[in-house]
Amino acid sequence: MSSNSTTTTDSAASDGIAKEEVLQPHSGSEDSDDSAGDLPGLNEPKRVKILGDSGLIHASCTSSGSSVNELSCRSGSGDSPTPRTSLNRNRTISGSKSEDQMTTSDGRKVYTKGRPPWYDRSGKRLKKPYLIGICGGSASGKTTVAKKIIDRLEMPWVTVLSMDSFYKVLSHEEHELAAENKYNFDHPDAFDFAALHEVLSRLRQGKSVEVPVYDFATHSRDKNPKVMYGADVLIFEGILAFHNAEINKLIDLKIFVDTDSDTRLARRLQRDIEERGRDIAGVLQQYKEFVKPAFDSFIAPCMKIADIIVPRGGDNYVAIDLILRQITQQLAERGYDASKSFFHQRQEMSHFEASEELPENLVVVKETPQVKGLHTFIRNRDTYRDEFIFYSERLMRILVETAMTHMTYEKVSVETSSGPYEGCRLVDEICGIAIMRAGETLEKSVRSVVKDCKMGKILIQTNQKTMEPELYYLRLPKNMERFKVLLLDATVATGAAAMMAIRILLDHDVKEENIFVMSLIMATSGIHSLAYAFPKVKLLTSAVDEHLNESYHIIPGIGNFGDRYFGTDPLSDSSEDEDFGPNYR
Repeated sequence: MSSNSTTTTDSAASDGIAKEEVLQPHSGSEDSDDSAGDLPGLNEPKRVKILGDSGLIHASCTSSGSSVNELSCRSGSGDSPTPRTSLNRNRTISGSKSEDQMTTSDGRKVYTKGRPPWYDRSGKRLKKPYLIGICGGSASGKTTVAKKIIDRLEMPWVTVLSMDSFYKVLSHEEHELAAENKYNFDHPDAFDFAALHEVLSRLRQGKSVEVPVYDFATHSRDKNPKVMYGADVLIFEGILAFHNAEINKLIDLKIFVDTDSDTRLARRLQRDIEERGRDIAGVLQQYKEFVKPAFDSFIAPCMKIADIIVPRGGDNYVAIDLILRQITQQLAERGYDASKSFFHQRQEMSHFEASEELPENLVVVKETPQVKGLHTFIRNRDTYRDEFIFYSERLMRILVETAMTHMTYEKVSVETSSGPYEGCRLVDEICGIAIMRAGETLEKSVRSVVKDCKMGKILIQTNQKTMEPELYYLRLPKNMERFKVLLLDATVATGAAAMMAIRILLDHDVKEENIFVMSLIMATSGIHSLAYAFPKVKLLTSAVDEHLNESYHIIPGIGNFGDRYFGTDPLSDSSEDEDFGPNYR
């Protein structure tokens, strides 16, 4: 699997690419320390103020004024190493900075990279996310509270969104005021609440969102936003997290972190000087003119609508314990069961009970003697690698040409040297998305047929401990919704990887009827699974094999296509099955 890591690095050179993800968590704001997530339809918990605390846990946070952006976070689903190398999972953090790793105080890993399936066998979402809102003054300890919730929640996937990401873009005059510490970052007018509401709404639906990255040193947004997804638990934090009434309707649990003003000032001094390049005089001036008045006028009144008020922030262990009990109870009511594995769904998919007739949305390349001959070469385990590549690419070219017959064309008239000619011209914009690594082998054929075709990549690997497909990386063109998408993979067995890839495209607003899954060989069970979940998706293949073995490998199949194409040796040749390798589709 080391070749996957290499391919991920190489893929950054793809042209026409706008979004790159190594899936990760979120946080950050001019006065933020934590993050929260949202979801509707829960029983409203009663408002409680907690005063006690007891030493239940010890958090590994350097300061309560630090942002979730600064929380180091190492992720993993069951710490399952891949056969050749262990892939480090990262979190995506919304805010001014991003860190790749986070480990809880007891050594457990929480991740967003390597995200397991968030949908069922019909392609629909498994459950609703739970949105937690955390509000409080600047440097009150919001990030510490969020970190401790994640630390003890034992959820494999948590997304953290910081209000700091949604500061408005400053005009030239406002930039000058900010440079002189005369711009009020603590006033509601400094935030883009409309964009924030849209992002939270899409995260609740499991859709992809582009979150701005705000640079507090230059008071500007980074040109490359972060791409985030919804999760089982969403944490949204900010100094004015409860200020907007429409956003409050999205939040399931509202937490207000109440910390002594002297403590908050001390933390803010340390944070702004060490992390944001400010000087002492500027920090004190800004605190006196803007931060303190804004807290009294806009932030403190938010305590009235909070469900839970937490004095002393992350040091209040009794409050953290109560919050965790409430979250756990509400997740259970929503049907969340951490013990359920996608492995059972994979079993169902591999034994899909369907009629013998293949679905209408399947297109199989006509089996001419040429196609039959090409399959003979590539299926033969004794075929030399150079011949395997040559004949595979010939077959791929035929497959891509077949796909082009299902695109939209318009009639056009052109002038020849002898007179007019009535012809056709392609109307659709087409892009190719390769499921790494075997799917990348089809890129050359797509580019040779579709001129200037934009390409993207998705890395999905099977966790060998849970047998779940997991999303590790994606890199997609801009404005995906306007393209006809060729989803490329060498083989489709159960359809688990293809189903996750289709779900990702739908979350990026690609229409189901605009997706074309292309594969050299598809198993019958995978075909029926994909057709059942996504009946409008077009499936194109050069051959259909009927059976899977107990390891979900296609029989007779083609072996491990990626290993044979790229020349990477299987781990062992002691059995026939191992020729397929661990990264089946």
